[in-house]
Amino acid sequence: MQEINQTLTEPAFFKGFVHAPNPEIKRTKYPAIMIVPGGSYTHIPEHQAEDLALAFFARGFQAFYLRYHFIGEKTPLLPSPVYDLGQALANIRDHTAEWAVDPSQIAVAGFSVGGQVVSLYDTMRSEDSFAKDSGIAEPVKPKAVILGYSVTRLDDNFPPQDKIPMHQLTDDVPSTDARNHNVAQASPTFIWNTVTDNVISPLNSLDYATSLVKNNVSVELHTFVEGPHGLALSNVLTAWRPGTDLPHVAHWVPLALEWLRYLGIDTIPVN
Repeated sequence: MQEINQTLTEPAFFKGFVHAPNPEIKRTKYPAIMIVPGGSYTHIPEHQAEDLALAFFARGFQAFYLRYHFIGEKTPLLPSPVYDLGQALANIRDHTAEWAVDPSQIAVAGFSVGGQVVSLYDTMRSEDSFAKDSGIAEPVKPKAVILGYSVTRLDDNFPPQDKIPMHQLTDDVPSTDARNHNVAQASPTFIWNTVTDNVISPLNSLDYATSLVKNNVSVELHTFVEGPHGLALSNVLTAWRPGTDLPHVAHWVPLALEWLRYLGIDTIPVN
């Protein structure tokens, strides 16, 4: 395994774990996935992000995670993290030969506010102003998008105004809702959440899935009956307090891998 550390517009960067080409089994390139973690736009849980990336690495992906800009590093913050993601994906595309990546099989997975970054990127990248505003001449269209307990809009539920004043995040609240962008050009999307999420209303996921369906975008949705916010893999590796090691919710991982294979992404089959 080779580790990749790539600086973007400081302090943003991404880290990756890549397989070496293996000509003995005629494996010279791999699908790639970029993990975009949560953290309320104030931090990212790097250990959790690394565990998520390594879970996909173990299934045959060149796996990366993104450290985007946080509150206080840009004011207002959005859409800078969206542009960070665009730069990271373009960087992977530019290094496909060096990192043994199949450029036609690049996926993105966002969790919590990372899901907002991903859904905004996926619905903004095809807009006329995106290349000019982001500086990315040819944004990468992901082969697939995964959203876990995702924020898809800013409203009265998030952010908590006693902790994160809205003006620190945006001066244009409607623009932070992925549904207000080019949803019809979004990539096939896998969405999972829990009914009892205590931080982000599951309606974020359900409403965005509805918008995808209305725009004829392929979507698979799994809403689990119980589980708090921030479950990540929902197993012992990412359990951060009692009640976050939930084997039933952990089924999202094999379900997502099966879905990725359905889309033609060449990952290792689930046993």
